[in-house]
Amino acid sequence: MKMSKQFPLNALRVFEAAARLGSFTKAGDELGMTQTAVSYQIKLLEDNVGEPLFLRRPRQIQLTRTGEMLAPKVGEAFDLLRDAMASVRDDSEATLLIHSTPTFASQWLARHLGSFQLKHPSVAVRMTTSETIVDFNREAVDLAIRSGTGEWPGLTSHPLMSVDFTPMLSPQLAESVGGIHTPRDLLKLRIIDPGDPWWAHWFAAAGVDDADLASRPASRLGAQSFEARAAIAGQGVAILTPEFYPDDIALGRLYQPFDLRGNDGHQYWVVYQTARRHSPKIKGFRDWLLGEFAPSRA
Repeated sequence: MKMSKQFPLNALRVFEAAARLGSFTKAGDELGMTQTAVSYQIKLLEDNVGEPLFLRRPRQIQLTRTGEMLAPKVGEAFDLLRDAMASVRDDSEATLLIHSTPTFASQWLARHLGSFQLKHPSVAVRMTTSETIVDFNREAVDLAIRSGTGEWPGLTSHPLMSVDFTPMLSPQLAESVGGIHTPRDLLKLRIIDPGDPWWAHWFAAAGVDDADLASRPASRLGAQSFEARAAIAGQGVAILTPEFYPDDIALGRLYQPFDLRGNDGHQYWVVYQTARRHSPKIKGFRDWLLGEFAPSRA
């Protein structure tokens, strides 16, 4: 409160506009205020200074000597503040902070991000990954890639791709048990992360109701991309999203034995705070990302 009395910033802002424009009415138009409100703020400032700042004449105002002394200094101060804010905004817009799940980051985003940076060379991208849901109110992040249903209060979300899943393994591992001909053949192999609910979902859809996954040795690698690496190395069969591994499939490192896919209603989404939807860097990344996924969603 003491600082507010010493530096009536709102009144100074009104004074700067009125002195620069030579009119209370024009100052009100610029600031979105009524002429009465402008006059009130000028009166507050004059009471604070102890001297009149304007001579009021019919249809005209004129700075007093005190007003003429104050006006250029106040104008310069607001120019400095505008420059400071512009500098901060420019720096903020120059760096895009993205949080992503590890699998989406490594299997899709890292392989495509170059095309975004070609279109937006002035934006530096910084990315962090984890399986936890980032809190926009507590952590420095502009956008996030999430898996879920898209319902997050206070956030705008756009769907990118469906999270389908199916068992995948190395061809050599499949050959080691005489091939994978039926879903039940998968049970001859080590199941990577048998506690993953995707397995129970997929086996039920495949008509295997007695998979007994709970009795298998527990393992959890923490991210689908790690499970895929283990499957490629012949360490077992993993349940994966095939769209993330086109190169491994094409090169014969991963094999999808069945067309059957599961889906638990989840999708990948790009999300950001609704209040920041007009940020140029956020809009630029969102539009680029949605454009990249548009053909697959057509």
